[in-house]
Amino acid sequence: MKTQEINFGGFRMNGFLALFVHLLVMPLIGFILMKYLLPVMFVPTMILFVILVLIWSVMFGGYFMLEPNEARAMVFFGKYRGTFKETGFFYVNPFYAKKKLSLRARNLDVEPIKVNDKIGNPVLIGLVLVWRLKDTYKAMFEIDAQTMATSGVSGANIPGIAVANRMRAFEKFVMIQSDAALRQVAGQYAYDDNDADSNELTLRGGGEEINTQLEKQLNERLEMAGMEVIEARLNYLAYAPEIAAVMLRRQQASAIIAAREKIVEGAVSMVKMALDKLKEEDIVDLDEEKKAAMVSNLLVVLCADEAAQPVVNAGTLHH
Repeated sequence: MKTQEINFGGFRMNGFLALFVHLLVMPLIGFILMKYLLPVMFVPTMILFVILVLIWSVMFGGYFMLEPNEARAMVFFGKYRGTFKETGFFYVNPFYAKKKLSLRARNLDVEPIKVNDKIGNPVLIGLVLVWRLKDTYKAMFEIDAQTMATSGVSGANIPGIAVANRMRAFEKFVMIQSDAALRQVAGQYAYDDNDADSNELTLRGGGEEINTQLEKQLNERLEMAGMEVIEARLNYLAYAPEIAAVMLRRQQASAIIAAREKIVEGAVSMVKMALDKLKEEDIVDLDEEKKAAMVSNLLVVLCADEAAQPVVNAGTLHH
C-alpha cells in the first residue's frame, strides 16, 4: 500500500501526436470502413464503426496540460498510480482521474489572536507564513481535503473550480494548524523582559529564534498533510486591550526610573569633578560641613526637572 508520493510510471503520449491520431487517423479509418467494407460486410463493419466512434469519444478524456510547479495525482478506479509533474501537453489513459494540484508557494496572513503568554498575560499575536505542497499523496489522501473542497459548493466538479476549492481546503487546514502552533509557541515565552528574567527569551525580543520555533512547530503539524512551511514570521504583537493601558504605564514608569538612574549617576560624577577642581585650583577652602551643603545644592540643581533660579548674595543686612 502506497503511503507517500511516487512518480507516475504509466503509459503517456505526446498530446499533439495523440491529437493527430485522434482527429485525423481515426476518422480516416472510419471513412475507409464505411466506403469499402460496408457493402461487403455490413454487420461486422457497423460493429467496428460503432467501436471506433466509442473509442474516438472516450479519447477526449485523456488529454491534459501541466504548467511549471503544477502536478496531477493519477487515480485509476480508486487506486493511486503516481503523481505526474512533467510540464507540457500529454495524453494518458482516459480512465485515469487526474486530480490537479498547485505546488507553488502561497502566502497566508493569520489574523491576530488572543493568547496568554508564559506568565498569563493576555496578548494579541499574529503571523504571516509562506507554505506549499511537498507530498501530493499525503495532501490528497491523508486528510479529507476532497470532502472539504466539495461540501456545500456549487459547480465543485468543474475542473477549474475543483482545483481552486481544493487549494482553499488546504489553506484552511494550514490556517487552523497555524492557529494551534501560534498558541503553543506564545504560551512558552513571556511578552517581554519586564515579566520574566531578562536572560530568558521573550516574544518581543526573541526575533529569529521565535520565528524558527514557530516554523518548526508548523512543519511538525503539517508533515502529515504533505505540506511544508518555507517561512513563518510574527507580524503583530501587542498586549490585549484590557491590560494595554496598565502595561503602558508600567513601561513608562520603568523608563522614568532608568532615566533618573542615569541623571543621578551623571550628577554624582559632576559633583565629584567640581569638588576635585576646586581643591586642585585652590579656589576656596571648604570644610566638611560646607562641602556637604555644596554637594546637596549641586545635586538638587543637577537632578531637578526645572532650571535653577540663581540668587545673588549682595551682602549682609545690618540694622
